[in-house]
Amino acid sequence: VNQKHDHMAALKRIGRLPDDRIDLAEAALILGALDRPSVELEPYHEHLSNLATEARKASDDHDFLETRTASINRLIFETHGYKGDIESYDNPKNANLLDVIDNRTGLPVSIGILYVHAARASGCDITGLAFPGHFLLRATDGAARIIIDPFHGGQILEAGHLRDLLKQFMGADAELTPRHHAPVGNRDILLRLQNNIKTRALKASVTSRASEILERMALLAPEVASVWQELGILSVHTRNLRRAVIALETFLNLSPSQNEEQEAESLLKQIKSSLN
Repeated sequence: VNQKHDHMAALKRIGRLPDDRIDLAEAALILGALDRPSVELEPYHEHLSNLATEARKASDDHDFLETRTASINRLIFETHGYKGDIESYDNPKNANLLDVIDNRTGLPVSIGILYVHAARASGCDITGLAFPGHFLLRATDGAARIIIDPFHGGQILEAGHLRDLLKQFMGADAELTPRHHAPVGNRDILLRLQNNIKTRALKASVTSRASEILERMALLAPEVASVWQELGILSVHTRNLRRAVIALETFLNLSPSQNEEQEAESLLKQIKSSLN
């Protein structure tokens, strides 16, 4: 229990950090440890540290972007044998970084986190993208930029690939727009990782699990209104009314749209009258 308490406190500290100060892989380890509180984290820290050291050794500041990402690909997918889990994609372990490191398989976003960790250590300018349905990365060097699919062995994607992928996830009418390759911050990547777990819990109607994940997301991203809104609504469904009040009041303080504000206020009124 103490371990779990420490991890929650660490998550709260991460929630207060500016985005660029968040250590992505380290934060993902803490999120994973919340579901495996008895596990000693030292070997995992060591693995991350080794990945960073090996990535630095394998690349040269004068390397072209393609050469640099090719060396990260070799490190992640050949030396360490990571791969996207195609067989049991929905296995919740694929979204827990501790399990991903143990099993060397994961989701696009969890393998993407390890890829970003190694690439940044090598001096590469790399970010996640807001692409729907399938997490992608973009590496940049001056005017050169490449888009990488961490789930499929670091494959480089051209515009045609992206269009096909978008239609696969969003339907035949979907068209690529600049927002599909807008960069996302570290916090967004971690929220996306947690969202995978939350969505699967809701699909399986395990609302208590979904609430637990939303509480972690709220600690991680206290300024993200939609997280508080969802936590509030779900708390009403699970009859945790005191938590619903806190979540909805926090949501209202984050200046939602007028419609959402009215909905949240009327829901709050109903809850408070039932609590009296």
